Amino acid sequence: MAQSPSRRSPSRSVSNLEEDLDLSHRFEGLKMQEDGRITFHGPTSFFQLPRGKATSPPAPHPQDPDPGGRERLINSAWRERTFEQYRQVNEPFRYLLDSHWCWIQPLLNFVYRPAFTRDLQSNGPYYSPALYNAMLAHSVRWCKNDTRVSHLLRPYEDGGQFFKNATLGVFEDLKNGVNNIPTIQTLLLLSAQNCGRGNRTQAWLYSGMAFRLAEDMGMCIDGRKYAGTFKFTDEEIEIRNRLFWSCYLWEKILCLYLGRSATIRNSQVSPPQIMLDDTSEIEAWTPHGVEYPPGQEYTPQPARATSCFVQMCKLSEILNDILNHLYDPLRESPAIGIQSYIEEQDGRLEHWWKQLPEFLKLLPTSLPHHCPPGHIVTLNCLYHTVKILLHRPILGAKLNAVGEKRVPNPRHAMQCIFSANAIIAIFDLYRRAFGEGHVVLSLAYSVYTAASIFLLELQVGSDTGSPLEKLRFCVIILGKLREASPILEAALRLIYQEMHSMNIDIEDCLAQVNPPSQAMNPPQNDAFARMQQYHSMEGVQPAPAPIDPSIQNPHWGSFVGQDHAMPTVPDPNNVQVTAEMLEALSNYEPISANVGAGFNATSPSS
Repeated sequence: MAQSPSRRSPSRSVSNLEEDLDLSHRFEGLKMQEDGRITFHGPTSFFQLPRGKATSPPAPHPQDPDPGGRERLINSAWRERTFEQYRQVNEPFRYLLDSHWCWIQPLLNFVYRPAFTRDLQSNGPYYSPALYNAMLAHSVRWCKNDTRVSHLLRPYEDGGQFFKNATLGVFEDLKNGVNNIPTIQTLLLLSAQNCGRGNRTQAWLYSGMAFRLAEDMGMCIDGRKYAGTFKFTDEEIEIRNRLFWSCYLWEKILCLYLGRSATIRNSQVSPPQIMLDDTSEIEAWTPHGVEYPPGQEYTPQPARATSCFVQMCKLSEILNDILNHLYDPLRESPAIGIQSYIEEQDGRLEHWWKQLPEFLKLLPTSLPHHCPPGHIVTLNCLYHTVKILLHRPILGAKLNAVGEKRVPNPRHAMQCIFSANAIIAIFDLYRRAFGEGHVVLSLAYSVYTAASIFLLELQVGSDTGSPLEKLRFCVIILGKLREASPILEAALRLIYQEMHSMNIDIEDCLAQVNPPSQAMNPPQNDAFARMQQYHSMEGVQPAPAPIDPSIQNPHWGSFVGQDHAMPTVPDPNNVQVTAEMLEALSNYEPISANVGAGFNATSPSS
């Protein structure tokens, strides 16, 4: 008679129980099918018979990489980077690719550069026309207004043709059952592009297909440890590891934008966060497409792209838990209580920050004079965004875990206020160095999150630290970024509605976002009606503000057009939060954590 789980013999060791649960005992490793595709299937599938008790599963391969693998990868990467400089790539294609390598690749790591640039010339396995066009299309949103290349884009429908080619190409691949790494990378890029454009349905579907295809190829499994009957090359392992973590990171960010539930897990059999090729760590980084006055050029910095991506993935693991426990409406509240849960996750964030390499840290109270590469700025802003997302829900909680009236704790409000100030100070450093023409959506989301805290400060009547001026800063910045990322329209609507409910004049903000020469002559009534009239006009976007050298230069610049100093960040231990503020905060609900609610663009224009 079988024993119930609670009555099983305690003599079984913990190691034996873990051995029973090990995935290597439940599937036969990754397999290469007859058509050459790599995949894996569990014991319930049509493709694998359950093993008998006497059958031993294949022993996992050692997880430690080949000592010579790193050296081979690095040598190959440097060789390809050298060849890339001498290969003839016509304009505007080279300009668009360089923009992608500078602003997109270090953050999301969708495409492994050495393999792509090599196979671009030979039509090898890590290149496809659809992927190439997707990379070009992703850069068009920034480059189409650049006078150095805009005229070269006109024969390609101002760059719109690249997006069409990428979409048609990947659909053709999917129709024919093509599942390879370029197809997954193309879908990820199309998801990111559609998200920024406000096409949330397409963004969600493209990403879902990418994740399913990655799983179909077994990328959720450590290809070195569970390689099955064949062995991957060093390059194949590197690409698969990077792509799994790119999928993991992008899913968390997209779920954050859209308010959805994340599903990709990091388990004991997932690929490790190990990138053997760290050539992008010491490669010189300069802001592509940004012009400076003579004598004020940007000093090249070490890219630190490998470290930044690994740390971004580690941060996304914490974000994943926070989204699932605090923001998923289908999930029950943490069993340990929200207060204990927040303290636990706050400890994880503090540990992440302490182990973060110093060259990736930006201390908000003592920012450097020279702005580091853009992806490092984004990493730091996302850290403070996650801090706000962790502490903000409890600000409005009136009851504790046992249903009693909660005693307000000023620490949560202090952390939110400090992180909101940190975000706009760090962003202002970025804006002064690089302008507003190359701001990725995750950086804009951080500004939106900071705005939610300044709104709460105003709602409870706080005037410490000029929250109105800082809210105005956020609104003007988001308005300027909306041309490249129309999804921010939804975020601005939410902010405008809250401002209107507090009788805050938004007319001045609208005027700065839309200069008088581009005004649309709305009806002469109150400012909120003017805002509604503006948002109801389909297809109308404000013209991009001209890049002002004084804004780009790290030594010059003003606080959004006014003669203000750079935003100051209060000492985290001296943020003033009164008892009255705490009591008032329990009566207010922060604006939505996602920027895509109720917004779906009607046109996929470039």
